[in-house]
Amino acid sequence: MKHIHYYLFLFLAASILNGCGLYTRYSRPELDICTDSLYRSAVAQTDSSTIASKPWRELFTDSCLQTLITIGLQRNTDLDIARLQVEEARAVLQNARLSYLPSISLTPQGSISRYNGETKNVYDLGITASWEMDIFGRMTNTKRAALASFEQSRAYVQAVQTQLVATIAESYYTLLMLDEQLDISNETLANWTETIATLEALVQAGKSNDVAVHQARANRSALEASIQTIRKSISETENALSALLKEPAHTIERGTLSSQHFSDDISVGIPLQLLSNRPDVRQAEAALAEAFYATNSARAAFYPSLTLSGTLGWTNNGNGVTVNPGKWLSSAIASLAAPLFNKGTNVANLKVAKARQQEAVLQFEQSLLDAGNEVNNALTGWQTADRRIRFDKEQIADLEAATEKTKLLVRYTSSTYLEVLTAQQSLLDARLTLAQDRIEKIQAIISLYHALGGGVE
Repeated sequence: MKHIHYYLFLFLAASILNGCGLYTRYSRPELDICTDSLYRSAVAQTDSSTIASKPWRELFTDSCLQTLITIGLQRNTDLDIARLQVEEARAVLQNARLSYLPSISLTPQGSISRYNGETKNVYDLGITASWEMDIFGRMTNTKRAALASFEQSRAYVQAVQTQLVATIAESYYTLLMLDEQLDISNETLANWTETIATLEALVQAGKSNDVAVHQARANRSALEASIQTIRKSISETENALSALLKEPAHTIERGTLSSQHFSDDISVGIPLQLLSNRPDVRQAEAALAEAFYATNSARAAFYPSLTLSGTLGWTNNGNGVTVNPGKWLSSAIASLAAPLFNKGTNVANLKVAKARQQEAVLQFEQSLLDAGNEVNNALTGWQTADRRIRFDKEQIADLEAATEKTKLLVRYTSSTYLEVLTAQQSLLDARLTLAQDRIEKIQAIISLYHALGGGVE
């Protein structure tokens, strides 16, 4: 009867402690920032749909790029490492779930002794079991913390995957931009060569001096040097992209910049969606949940632990006298270990756990702010590049007209060919700028897709 009262007291104490929070599940705390204000008011949206809800195959329709992304998702080293970390976390979680079960071990023993000419053989064949009862929530919080760690690793895989998709796409479109600049430069180089030939003919005919010839040659040399720089950038970008694909450096098959089309209908949804879409935000909240359960575990360390253990087996040794045949051996023990004085270790562990929980809260809040800033920056970049492209096209149209009219003025008036050279150089710069602005707009779309948590599917 006394034992029954004792166990009833323990379970009553456990119920009281449960009310004190040792078994409390994690819930998102009140944040110091308002999620509704993560986007600038000028670009805030109320539509729940976003471009991030599109699978990456629907956003990136270039077949060559789709092939590269598929290869990257299959072979990339960082992504494979992240997947292995998920398996590690899964094993830890499985171990935490099995901690509720008793541990069972086989403990066979045998001895031979000889005294006064008599030999004695003693053997024990026993099975020992021990079971820790989770009456104060230590194992429960450990299991929940392991689950939160598992969710962190899964979110990390998704973060690596979204980053990989974005990086491959950015590298691919950078190659298209460099190809476009190389084509423009080669076309302009041919025009410079033709211009130099024309100027040399005018000098020989006495209709011009050689100043324009030297200026044109200098411009051509500068352009040839620029072409070499572009070729170097193409090679380096291909090498970096090959490394992402876990392949030896090679030429990347690709399309053209002019064939790329993206919808101008951009939707960012509501800021609250970042909590569910962004893998890094989910990872930060899972870390917060893990810290919450670690604090609960640190609190549980102040309370006693109850362990039930027992042995069942076969022996031929009974009360120090060897007997044959063998007999059953059994024992049962219940132990209650309560911390009394451990040099302040439990107090220190609890303080550390609370501090880490507060750190996790701050990191979670910062991850939300960072996510909102990335969305805002990507939107600003997209809008700015779109406006610049319109101005670039207007500038190119004017410079093309100015170049043709300048040539006519040289032919029929006293204008010098230096004006033609200046107009041609300005036209080259404007065309190169247009290619740069077009790729910046595409990269802004990629950044926005990534910032909103796209690329997971």
